[in-house]
Amino acid sequence: MNSKTMLFGGSGLLGPVILERYPEIISVGRSAPPNHIKNRHINIKDLDDLSALDSLDFDKVIFLIGNSNHHLINAEAAMGIDFNVTPLKKALFYFQKRNIKKLICFSTILLYDAEKIKPPVDESQPTNPFANDYIFSKYLAEEVANFYKNKVPIITIRLSNIYGPTKLTRPDLIPTLIQGLLSKDEITVWSKKPVRDFLYLPDAASAIVKLLDTDYTGVVNLGTGNSISVGEIADILEKISGKKITDLNKEVSGPMNLRCDISLLKKLTGWEPEHTTEEGLRLTYNQMKEWGVK
Repeated sequence: MNSKTMLFGGSGLLGPVILERYPEIISVGRSAPPNHIKNRHINIKDLDDLSALDSLDFDKVIFLIGNSNHHLINAEAAMGIDFNVTPLKKALFYFQKRNIKKLICFSTILLYDAEKIKPPVDESQPTNPFANDYIFSKYLAEEVANFYKNKVPIITIRLSNIYGPTKLTRPDLIPTLIQGLLSKDEITVWSKKPVRDFLYLPDAASAIVKLLDTDYTGVVNLGTGNSISVGEIADILEKISGKKITDLNKEVSGPMNLRCDISLLKKLTGWEPEHTTEEGLRLTYNQMKEWGVK
């Protein structure tokens, strides 16, 4: 890793983790990363004017600008386009003029067709871009990447459920449960039945950086390659916190069993997750407790 890599979106959930693990990476964005991040930061007003980068020598980009709050996106007419499509289009319009060796952007494994997939889900399995507004926005972002693929070498990561310590209020299952456990006496989940592939943030960070150094372009899954039910997650968090998580047994949308096939990722990078789910959950809970997250 060298200082010729830039990361856009260092104030969100995943960006600060990558920056902290790799202090040589330069942060770029309207908002600076959290105070404990010491990486160089370049402030830009917006993506319409990236001239502040003209004189800088860089050749790799991690583009994390976007929004994964599918609850909000599915309730708004154009939010998915505004947050997940337009920023990438503006950035790639600029990067096509630079000598970029690799750009990584992000999609979702929810793009795979819940009615047709057979776990573990590899990159060749059928997709359904039209399930909802959030998934449609990620599909359109992938098409933007395809539009520029002959001018910028792009890897689009279809990301599984990521989790880790955060002070942000987010819709993700695990941070929401931990925030609840740290602030309430009674915690509930809609259903403990869904089975998902949950990936700890530091493990995701190392996989992403390894992909920067490959010759590959195209789509690649990023998950653990293993699956665990919401019920098992709840059991572990109950053991860690000493509190009860009650199952409301409500119907939930989305696939009931979604696990990544990460054979391509392993072939490209040799990457393996460093943490078990229980280790990741314990580290996440303890850090958020230490921060005083409520």
